[in-house]
Amino acid sequence: MIDIRLIRENPELVRQAAADKGMKVDVDRVLEVDARRRAIETEFNELRSQQNRTGERIAKAPKEEKAALSAEMGKLKARLRELDEQRAGVEAELHQLMLLMPQIPAPEAPRGRDPRDNVEVRRVGEPKRREDFGFPFRDHLELGEKLGIIDMERGVKLAGSRNYVLRGAGAMLHEAVLRLAWDLMVGRRFERPVPRDQGAKGSRHDDAPAPSLSFEPLTVPVLVLDKLMEGTGFFPLHRDEVYLAERDGQCLVGTAEVPVTGFHGDEVLALDELPKLYFARSTCFRREAGAAGKDTRGLYRIHFFDKLEQVVICAADDAESAYWHEVIIRNATDVLDALELPYRLLEVCTGDMGQGKVRMFDIETWMPSRDAYGETHSASRFGEFQARRLNLRYRDADGRLRFCHTLNNTVIASPRILIPILEMNQNADGSVTVPQALRAYMGGLERVS
Repeated sequence: MIDIRLIRENPELVRQAAADKGMKVDVDRVLEVDARRRAIETEFNELRSQQNRTGERIAKAPKEEKAALSAEMGKLKARLRELDEQRAGVEAELHQLMLLMPQIPAPEAPRGRDPRDNVEVRRVGEPKRREDFGFPFRDHLELGEKLGIIDMERGVKLAGSRNYVLRGAGAMLHEAVLRLAWDLMVGRRFERPVPRDQGAKGSRHDDAPAPSLSFEPLTVPVLVLDKLMEGTGFFPLHRDEVYLAERDGQCLVGTAEVPVTGFHGDEVLALDELPKLYFARSTCFRREAGAAGKDTRGLYRIHFFDKLEQVVICAADDAESAYWHEVIIRNATDVLDALELPYRLLEVCTGDMGQGKVRMFDIETWMPSRDAYGETHSASRFGEFQARRLNLRYRDADGRLRFCHTLNNTVIASPRILIPILEMNQNADGSVTVPQALRAYMGGLERVS
């Protein structure tokens, strides 16, 4: 959610943001409803003051005047009740309209309409095409079925389309990837970004060396209240993509971003508590609404998977947000480097980044069966967008209440990452060489055959 004052003061900026993101929003209706809400609030406050004055007059008035004053008081109370009802309706409409307003993208974010306008930042590693293997290429599903480590047929039998079962070494590879990423995150230490001005009283940092920071692991619920989905920006626009437990007002998350970002919702943090650095592993559920007939083969587009997600909650400072954005991207690419997988980093254009994001990068890993890079990570910076919805605030150095900035990125998600692992490491006999970085998690196993 963005600040209503921004819409009042610069509606064209919001209209342009909506155009840049390919969204249709009614800025004029927001301004109209907001003006009505403020008019009601003004009249309500004036009548409440008049009510107080009338009450004082009644207390002091002679007996013969009390009846008229009491009648006046009755009219005031009736009008106040009427205004209160009107205010509730207007505020509800304004809230729903505000939920649809786009975050303003960063000036440096590339403008574009769709994924074709995303900008490649860099490539790492050498992609290997089907013809480069020197033997008949097998995609990950053919490999997995012949090795007995992927069972799509029984997955469908258990849960319907886009479901699977990982067996034996397939399940071991899945766990190994997640444990490698977990250990990498637990072992990392980071310095605070360069101190910045925090108001008239100066920075929170003094000359003493700051302790290094680390990401704290969390175990979080994957069934959450609907208000968290609204708070993190998934509702109302993406409600059809979520599995709902409507009877209980809950839903299954598509990412641990939801409970982790909402962890401090409705709290006021101290400046010295920031940044909050978290990561969590969760099973993630996605309906893949609108994906009928798309990526139906194998493990690319499925209904459930496991993911390590990293979340940063920091002060409302663009430079600090940018610093942590680089950190969470590096955490992810270091896992891919350890797995020796070719990948590329893309900056996502405005038309592809979604409603709430200030700036966004995708990491795509090379998948020979697709003869292309496939998305495996998404690193997003939200500014205050999520914090406003979650009422997630802190006090700055001047004691003012401010909304935090939030960021998130995948560390690793499996089994999608098994696609390049299996395909890039296959051998002529149909076996798969286990990447060196995973062998310690698989009892020393060097080859799945």
